[in-house]
Amino acid sequence: MSTVAIVGAGLIGRAWAQVFARAGWTVRITDPHAPTLEAAPRLIREGLDDQASHGLVADPAGAAARVSVAGSIAEAAEGVDLVQENGPETVEAKRAIFAELDRVAPKEAILASSTSAIVASLFTEDLPGRARCLVAHPVNPPHLVPIVELCGAPWTSEDAIARARAIYAAVDQVPITVHREVEGFVLNRLQGALLAEAFRLVGEGVVSPQDLDKTISDGLGLRWSFLGPFATIELNAPGGIPDYCARYTGFYKRLADAPAGASVYGEENVGRIVEAWGGTPSPADLATLSARRDRRLAALAAHKKRQKSEEA
Repeated sequence: MSTVAIVGAGLIGRAWAQVFARAGWTVRITDPHAPTLEAAPRLIREGLDDQASHGLVADPAGAAARVSVAGSIAEAAEGVDLVQENGPETVEAKRAIFAELDRVAPKEAILASSTSAIVASLFTEDLPGRARCLVAHPVNPPHLVPIVELCGAPWTSEDAIARARAIYAAVDQVPITVHREVEGFVLNRLQGALLAEAFRLVGEGVVSPQDLDKTISDGLGLRWSFLGPFATIELNAPGGIPDYCARYTGFYKRLADAPAGASVYGEENVGRIVEAWGGTPSPADLATLSARRDRRLAALAAHKKRQKSEEA
């Protein structure tokens, strides 16, 4: 049976534990913060039960039984096939964690980071085992949103990328390969472009933040839930992508010449957006909204799973 070490028992770490446990892996999870680690098994079991209610996990009790806590990184990493690191989002923290992982994990184990934006070359360059180190960036929450961006450093071996891609596919994630290092990888760069324009449009009073969100959730997001942008535009012109570019990119060229700048994230513009949005929810409200998000994502994941089965 394959074994994974989950380093970091926060939201992302617990979600990864669910991904691997429901796929039949043995999971060891660790965190230096004792209360966080102590709460992890209960929260993981609750997540697995929620997925089972949508038909996404057949045996939540069995999956939960495959998860155990480890008191240290060394204990978690003993004999594993893969390490999924979910530590603080700083270069210094990742350097320290990966230096320890490279010492204690089996030499053939893949060492993967869940970092959202930090490229692997910044925290693996001096490691003896740097060829097996890479980024495996998920989307929150990864147990319900399956994309995983795989991006190696210049010295990451092709074998490590290939093995990682096979592993994530085998546990029902959707791995993609980012062929060279770029800050933010692919998903966050796309999200950043959309966010900047959203901040500009709302900040300039073109549209309310609530109506902008509807534009995505009841507009672009409906197509994007099963079609990417290239597949979308291919269907929006009789001659496919070349025809679309010939017909419709005049506006996009003008927009690209005058993109939203860094000022959209400045204090003044953010203040306008927060005021229009209606303030910041309380921690309790945020928890309620997060739970609703996860229920809707689970329902969507179940729908897409059924559709794939019917189309196969």
